[in-house]
Amino acid sequence: MRRPALLSLASILLILFFLPAASADAAPAKLTFRRVFPGSTPEFIEISVRDDSDAATYEIRQLDEDPGASTFEVGSSLRARMFALASDLHHFQGLDLDVHRKIANLGEKTFRWEQGAEAHEVKFNYTLNSAASQLLQIFEGLARQQEHFDLISRRMRYDRLGINDALLQLESDMNRGLLPEPQRLLPLLDQIGQDSKYVDIARERARNIADRIRHPR
Repeated sequence: MRRPALLSLASILLILFFLPAASADAAPAKLTFRRVFPGSTPEFIEISVRDDSDAATYEIRQLDEDPGASTFEVGSSLRARMFALASDLHHFQGLDLDVHRKIANLGEKTFRWEQGAEAHEVKFNYTLNSAASQLLQIFEGLARQQEHFDLISRRMRYDRLGINDALLQLESDMNRGLLPEPQRLLPLLDQIGQDSKYVDIARERARNIADRIRHPR
């Protein structure tokens, strides 16, 4: 009569043994990039994205400015690519990305992976690793994209005559393919293009950029 009880106890122990691993796999994963580069503009960049949500956070500032993250969104297809690259890099576990050569200081960069109680990170100045370089390009592109968003937003509120110059900077980065999700700027571009309080040259440029984003060649 005790045999079924023993089997039941063994089953419970197996469940308890595998439960932490299953819970960790079910927990959302977070991917964070940080760059600290004193003397540059900006000196501090940090972006965090989650695998289960478009909601993300960014912090872009000088080191002597007050810290504080703001929210933005990253689409599912881009996030899938980012997390796939992190997976190719084994979630940064035991990874050495730096070239370890005497080159200029390009800022300390950090990739960090978190899922449940698991966390791994790697720091580097410059890398030749293809997957890491692609992931770095995406993160830096997102930071640049948010800088454009914030600059145009500020100009719309406080410096209408400076909007065209901000749009020229945006156009330059688009020409170089630096922005991973330029469609995030469409609400601002549409507002500028339709509002007569902005100068005509800025309105026309905003409409042209918006059309280019909606109909890429």
